[in-house]
Amino acid sequence: MTDKEIISALQKKSESAFKALVSQFQDRVYNTCLGLLQQPEEAEEAAQDVFIEVYRSIDRFRGDAKLSTWIYRVATTKSLERIRKQKTQKRFAFLQSLTGANQKYNEPISFDHPGVVLENKEHARVLFHSISTLPENQRTVFTLHKVEGLPYQEIADILQITVSSVESLMFRGKKNLRKKLKIYYEKSFKE
Repeated sequence: MTDKEIISALQKKSESAFKALVSQFQDRVYNTCLGLLQQPEEAEEAAQDVFIEVYRSIDRFRGDAKLSTWIYRVATTKSLERIRKQKTQKRFAFLQSLTGANQKYNEPISFDHPGVVLENKEHARVLFHSISTLPENQRTVFTLHKVEGLPYQEIADILQITVSSVESLMFRGKKNLRKKLKIYYEKSFKE
């Protein structure tokens, strides 16, 4: 089915169109969510939220961008909402720990991304941990470009910013990653 056919059928609440949409985009949506969240369970839930949101709001899709761009935008938004929620829970847990109450929160212990082709999982874990410490906008651009392989123009469309802003965020993200990884490797190899 073409994008127009899928959109038209979804607007008529076609179950087969929804299945076609999920089939066509599930891997990309999951990988995008996983790249940002770095927790498989969270990524699965976020991916489900993405498809529910797409199904519910397909009537508001204006067609200004490609369907895939809009779906990436929804996936990015849903993932960033989960990250913000996790940060809030961590702050709450910290405050509770100060008052003597114990509250557990999700901490990524190990991380495996299906798109990572590295022989040494430790390097991948360190890399993805370093990516997760980048400021939100840099992390998002870096993940969409380097992990998902999206071109700058599509990232600009997804995030609704200019291509030059994407380039700037990518440059700063790479610079910050180099610093973080340099510190890690200098410390690791001195010991």
